[in-house]
Amino acid sequence: MGTELPAEVLVGGGRAAGELGLTRGEFARAVQLGIVRAGPSAPGWAARYTRAELDRVRAAEGGLEALRERVATVAGAEAAAGVLGIGPSRFTRLARCGHLTPVGYRINRYRAVVWLYLTAELREFAAREPARLRGTAPPADRQLLEAKADLRPRKWRGRHVGLLLRRTADPWERAAVLASVLPEEELPQAVPDPAERILLAALAPPPPYGHPQAPAAAAVALRLLKAGPPEEIHWYRTSLDFALTGARGQSKSTGDRGPT
Repeated sequence: MGTELPAEVLVGGGRAAGELGLTRGEFARAVQLGIVRAGPSAPGWAARYTRAELDRVRAAEGGLEALRERVATVAGAEAAAGVLGIGPSRFTRLARCGHLTPVGYRINRYRAVVWLYLTAELREFAAREPARLRGTAPPADRQLLEAKADLRPRKWRGRHVGLLLRRTADPWERAAVLASVLPEEELPQAVPDPAERILLAALAPPPPYGHPQAPAAAAVALRLLKAGPPEEIHWYRTSLDFALTGARGQSKSTGDRGPT
């Protein structure tokens, strides 16, 4: 017998957002961060949410006001710097050197990346690292800046992948998350079996909420989804190798998923 829940205890994302007093963007952020857990998927992979989950979120400490504070974001260096009480140039330096990790992105009309930051995390950083908000850059940061390094894309990818992995225990889905970050030219070497590549592509996560639809902007955003530096690519390939070993082992023992 199936385990499908009665339709009346499941609601779609738009209705769930409204019941929690969130915008669609705020709700998507809450799901991304694991604050709201999705229930069984509807046909077409549309996420649904149980009444019990919405009740749990409403009953959490601080209520819906605290929920809105947890998912609130600011866009761009000027707004983020304002939260920290510093200038935009100092904020950009801190972010480029990896001290602050974006939670999302937008592509503006000039096809430039505008990074999003959680307001709560910025405030926590200010309280935890007050010395970084004043004075000169430390030697390690100066070296990164001299090398024109920008760790924001890599830090965001790491966060994004980590959040996706936390949302599934299925070994093939976890492998698909890791494979989705590799550049296309890396996949045939990382996954020689064409049947496995087809399966991983079918299980690949969709782009994050806010990913642009316009082709020119989407091309810019697509580069953010793929690992760039050689050491980063190596890390994801090693992680994918480990995940595939586990997925193949499960398929061999259970026969319930995997290439045939």
